[in-house]
Amino acid sequence: MARFTRRARIGAGIALATTAVLALTSCAGATDAPAAGDSDVDASAATAVADFGTFADLEAAAKAEGSLNVIALPRDWANYGEILDLFAEKYPEITINEASPDVSSAEEIQAAKTNEGLDTAPDVFDIGLTVALQNTDVFAPYKVQTWDDIPDELKEPTGLFVGDYGGYMSIGYDSSKFEAPAELSDLLSADYKGAVAINGDPTQAGAAFAAVGLATVQSDGTLDDFQPGIDFFSELQKAGNLLKVDVTTATIASGETPVVFDWDYLNASHTADNKDWKVVVFDGTGYAGYYNQAINADAPHPAAARLWQEFLYSDEVQNLWLKGGARPVRMEAMTDAGTIDADLAAALPEAPEETVVPTEEQSTNAGALLGEKWAAAVQ
Repeated sequence: MARFTRRARIGAGIALATTAVLALTSCAGATDAPAAGDSDVDASAATAVADFGTFADLEAAAKAEGSLNVIALPRDWANYGEILDLFAEKYPEITINEASPDVSSAEEIQAAKTNEGLDTAPDVFDIGLTVALQNTDVFAPYKVQTWDDIPDELKEPTGLFVGDYGGYMSIGYDSSKFEAPAELSDLLSADYKGAVAINGDPTQAGAAFAAVGLATVQSDGTLDDFQPGIDFFSELQKAGNLLKVDVTTATIASGETPVVFDWDYLNASHTADNKDWKVVVFDGTGYAGYYNQAINADAPHPAAARLWQEFLYSDEVQNLWLKGGARPVRMEAMTDAGTIDADLAAALPEAPEETVVPTEEQSTNAGALLGEKWAAAVQ
């Protein structure tokens, strides 16, 4: 079975249909809380800060554990490097153990199962929706203090997994070699001969799956049927324009993959490797997606895992996602509250007129169709 890197993991959000993907409000449930400062708290069973007593009690419990195991967090992915370093600065008593930054969502789950009962098991996951839905038994429910700010459509109701940051499928290109494509069909022209890459195999890789989804809706199709997107890439292959190379920072820097379908925040990050790299989000219908956070039900450091979640959904870190070019899940609520970094928000690529994200059923059906037809379409 082919192995796909972290950069190609599935990144769909939960059942959205329009630009409300970035601008909805929600409601949260309540949990019963023990007395503040309860020293007998079972951190692995805690579903909210109140179960520890206070946030200070959660911090104390996490510091007492002394470690946090993370997995699949590349430092050049959506500003994770700065986020990890900030946590280490805020909590020097907690050692962050960073394992296997480039593995896939499925490999994150496998690591948890392989290391079950060991101190080396991951405490937390950053994971795509498809794999999350298939592995809810691996997760522990938890609702962060800012739960109310997270749109209902972007969180599992009990907090088993929760959307955190996302963006739009886009086209990145080397502007020193190519004109900006104005629409999808431009990529079929001879000007893009042997130059257009997608991020992996769409039957298994999320960014590539989303590329076919974008091609579908940009070809006047709907997410109920990915066939128009498959047909577009078949045409791209027949035109000699489809470049079958997995996209990495190195292939962007070397010029090996000069035109790339990828999430806008990942494409934007390549300006550090190529000063001529630019990003286009097509007008019309766009395709959006979010990555999700989850806690390992068997986390060796359960308090630290929950503190990490609180940290990620804080104003400070939501703005750090924004700094990395991604759209934080609390963006609408923070904008209303005046806590969003307005300059960073203004620097984001303009949003499409309409945004779609596949439902679970649409994703399943699209995956089946791709499994049947993709290989033959692009051979």
